[in-house]
Amino acid sequence: MKIDRNGSQSSGKGPADWFTGTVRIDPLFAPNDARRGAGGSVTFEPGARTAWHTHPLGQTLVVTAGLGRVQRDGGPIEDIRPGDVVWFEPGEKHWHGASPTTAMTHIAIQESLDGKVVDWLEHVSDDQYSGK
Repeated sequence: MKIDRNGSQSSGKGPADWFTGTVRIDPLFAPNDARRGAGGSVTFEPGARTAWHTHPLGQTLVVTAGLGRVQRDGGPIEDIRPGDVVWFEPGEKHWHGASPTTAMTHIAIQESLDGKVVDWLEHVSDDQYSGK
């Protein structure tokens, strides 16, 4: 058994190459010899969002606070709220983030395939984010 104590890992700013707006990432766990999953708590300030991206083995989001948005390529923008669980299929192009007026926090869980958990793509434009 191993316990990673709260506060033992530093919060980090979401890199501008992967996010639009202000985003904080709090790492929870990383892949190791016995676990291929990785997880983090991600907080998006109002209007902040990821770039389009995919995951080789899919991704699960567990919304813990606020009001967010998710969209898969070609689908509608969906609102997400605390308690919602979102699953993206392996290779499914998508983005997620806060609503325009309310911050959102989720736990993101994804598995590593050959050392990779995500493939980052282009940024979500303001028109895409607003559904225009």
